[in-house]
Amino acid sequence: MSSGQNSGGLMSSAGLVRYFDAEDRNAIRINPKTIFAFGVFFGVFIMVLNFLAL
Repeated sequence: MSSGQNSGGLMSSAGLVRYFDAEDRNAIRINPKTIFAFGVFFGVFIMVLNFLAL
């Protein structure tokens, strides 16, 4: 491969990296603690439903 040719590998992915690094101001922001609490609550809820089904 000659030095004048561009393989397109790194340069073609540079736009995607820039796109995914940018934060959208309209995006929904959720605290990670909220996600964790919801998961715990959902797990307990399923356990209670299983207990009531017996």
